[in-house]
Parts: sequence; structure tokens; C-alpha cells
Amino acid sequence: MDPIVILTFYWAFRLKSYLSSSHFQISFVEDIMQGTMLKEKTALVTGSTSGIGLGIARTFAAQGANIVFNGFGEIKEIETLQATVRDEFSVQTAYHNADMSKPAEIEAMMKFAADKFGGVDVLVNNAGIQHVANVEDFPVEKWDAIIAINLSSAFHTTRLALPSMKAKNWGRIINIASVHGLVGSAQKAAYVAAKHGIVGFTKVVALETAHSGITCNAICPGWVLTPLVQKQVDARAAQQGLSNDDAKKGLLSEKQPSGEFVTPAQLGELAAFLASDAASQVRGVAWNMDGGWIAQ
Repeated sequence: MDPIVILTFYWAFRLKSYLSSSHFQISFVEDIMQGTMLKEKTALVTGSTSGIGLGIARTFAAQGANIVFNGFGEIKEIETLQATVRDEFSVQTAYHNADMSKPAEIEAMMKFAADKFGGVDVLVNNAGIQHVANVEDFPVEKWDAIIAINLSSAFHTTRLALPSMKAKNWGRIINIASVHGLVGSAQKAAYVAAKHGIVGFTKVVALETAHSGITCNAICPGWVLTPLVQKQVDARAAQQGLSNDDAKKGLLSEKQPSGEFVTPAQLGELAAFLASDAASQVRGVAWNMDGGWIAQ
């Protein structure tokens, strides 16, 4: 057996023993071990055909959730992705190609999820785009697109998901913000503004649902090697005449003390915790996973 699997079972057993001796509820540990924590629930993850969103979707599927994918890509590749997740985790999958900058398409996506699965139990607002330029040079259309996709789309999905969640008195809303929801960086005015907005929006929704079984939290990743970040690596390599590996090291060394990228799988595990009963009193937080970026 894989040593990592052995260690996982060992520490789960130790945790279960500790919780038992302390008279804590341990069902969430058993559910995680059995991959049933989200069984019979539906998770909709925006921007989930690659990168962070896909990592989170796969983690939720591993815990038994049906998955509604959203994002861009070749239709054949998306069909293969759906089939792979469906067969690997024995869950149902669906896909909607809503453009997250368009409220009408977001409404259609949420209706699609409700018609197919009876509503969304876990909503992950992950879709995002980036553009880098000084404020005076920032194209207006880029600003509008980033605010629409990175911020306003979360408002639209959340307002549409909440009635069903309130009817069930259970729901999890997880907004993928960024360390740039906590600090700024030059040439990223729209992105930083949108991500700060997401953190503020998260707090408001958490307060409005505080007396219910619905929680709302944000995850603030540091550098993750997604297609979005790879474009920045490629640009740095081209501008500075570096190899791709050296460009990655340079990018990390400026901000992320660990010198390592956060992985989509790690973010998926954090999202799974926030979706669990163990996190029922985690409300309105902006949880950074950033290799020490914010600690500086």
C-alpha cells in the first residue's frame, strides 16, 4: 500500500481516537475516510474545466458530490473530463457553458443545475481572468470584464443559490479570492479591486446567513500554477530572456517565501474542509493558502 495512504489512515485513526476520548462528534472523520461527506449533494464550481476549479471539483467528487462543471474548452475534452470524473468517483456530472460575464447566462446555468439536481448545495465561485497594466494604461473593456467575471458573477450565482439553500437550511458558498484580496500588487488594479470586493462580499453573505445552516467563506491562494499564472510566467521568460523554470523561480521568490506553488489539489482539500460539518462555525473568513506570502 502507498505509504501516504497508510499515513492518512494512521492519522485519521489517531484523530478519531482523540475525538472519542474528548467526547467530540466524529462522524465527519468517518465520512471523509469513506468518501461520503458530500454524498447526495451537488456542487457547482465555476471555471472548473482546468486549474483551481478542476482541483476543487475533483476533491468534491471524491467526497460523493455530483458536479456541475462550468468553463471554456473544447467540447470533446469537456465530455471526456465529465466521463472521467463520473467513472472515477461514481457520481453524476453535468456541464454548462455559461459566460460568467453575462447575468442572463448565469441565470440559465443556475436553472439548469436546479432542474437537473434540485438545486446547488455547494457553490464555488472560482471563475476569473487577469490583465496587467498601469492604471492610466488599463483598457476600460478589460477593467469591465475583470469586475464582471471576478466579482459580479459571484453576486449573481450567490443570489440565485441562496433561496434553495435556505429552504434546505444547509449550504456552503466558497469564494475563491486571492492574496490579492488581502494585499495589492502594482499593475493589477482590476484584479485587486475585484478580489478585495470578493472578500467583502463574503463577509456580508456570512453575516446575512449567520443564523442558518449556510456558511460563506473565501479562500485566498498565493501563486498557483494555473493556465492564468503560466501566462505570466511565459511573459516574464520572454521579457527577461529566462528559461521557463527560472521565470517560475523568479516569480515565486518575489512574493512566496516557501518557493513552491500552491497546488489545486491542496486548495481542493481546504475547500472540502470548509464544506464539512466540522467547519459549520467557520463563517466569513478569508483563509490564505499562500506559502507565507501574507506573513511577511
